[in-house]
Formats: sequence, structure tokens, C-alpha cells
Amino acid sequence: MTAPAAAPRRSRTVMIAALSVGVVVLLLALLLVTRKNAEERSTESPVLGKTAPALSGKALQGEAFDIGTTDRWLLVNFFATWCVPCVEEHPQLRKLAEDGQESGNLEVVSVVYGDQASDVRRFFEAKGGDWTVLDSDDGRTALDWGVAKVPESFLVSPSGVVVERFQGGVVATDIEDVIARIEEQAASGTSAGSGSDPAGGGS
Repeated sequence: MTAPAAAPRRSRTVMIAALSVGVVVLLLALLLVTRKNAEERSTESPVLGKTAPALSGKALQGEAFDIGTTDRWLLVNFFATWCVPCVEEHPQLRKLAEDGQESGNLEVVSVVYGDQASDVRRFFEAKGGDWTVLDSDDGRTALDWGVAKVPESFLVSPSGVVVERFQGGVVATDIEDVIARIEEQAASGTSAGSGSDPAGGGS
């Protein structure tokens, strides 16, 4: 007469085991979310909302660049020829540079990250693009800008303040949309951009 009672006990055991597994999965999910948030906080850029650091290094293409002398928007791009996402974003940088030159509203400056000057020159000969490219200066400029990994780009307002950061490659329309939004907000007198800096200095 005791055998029939075994089935309910087994059912309760299975249920308890299932609940235990569910609790473990939930805790793991919460841990992953917490870790992701912590990682995002740890990669926040120290230059956002601040005056853009200087750009040093020998010009491998174009001329040496002084941020303080421009009154246009500036996209500072850190890249390497061995970086696949950097190669993939290059046509977008070409479009931004060409559109910016035509409108007079935006300049692009690239800074080499852990790469050889000869490889960079061959890259631009093959892929095109005629904006200023600065050598890696042993990573000092990347360190000043708080670069975590390439590709990484920073949008600098005409007033010289870093207002936005882009990781993993840029899209030309995204950059143009950000500029348009910030200029619109600046015109209406509201704060603008991730760095809360108006587009001061004109366009």
C-alpha cells in the first residue's frame, strides 16, 4: 500500500528541482545585467563634456591639426588598418569628410592606433580619403582621449567641447543627425548632446 505514494513524492521532488533551477537561472540573469551595467559605467569617456584634448603626432597625411583653430564641427577618429570594424567604417568617414568639405560644417581627423605608418599610407592609397591622419605618437594621444579600443570616434563642437562618443564604427547619417539635433537645441536655448554642450561657435 505504500507504492502509490511514491509518485506524488517524485512529483514534488521534480517540482522542487525545477524551481531551484529557475531560481539559479534568474540569479545568473540578474548577475549578467548587473555586470553589463558595471562595464558600461567603466567605459564611460572621461572627455565627454570637456574641452577636447590636443591632437599631437606627425601628420602621415594632410597637415598637423590644432583643435583650437577650427570653428567647425570635428570628428576625431581613432583607427587601425588591422581592425576589421575600422575598415568597414571607412566609407562612412569618406562620406562625412566629403560632405563636410562641401558644406564647410565638419572636418574629419584620424589618429592611428597601434599601427605602422607604411600600412596606413597603403590603406589610404587603396581605400581613398584625403583628410588629416596623425601617427600614433606611442599612444599618448589615445591615452589623453581615454580610448578603450578602436574604432572609436569623438564629435567635438565648434566651441571645442567633446559632445558625443561613438564606439564600434560610425554611420555618416548618425553623425549628421547628432549635429542637427545639437544645433537645433542650441538655437532654442536648451542643453544639448551627451556632453551637455551647446553648439557654440556657429556652424
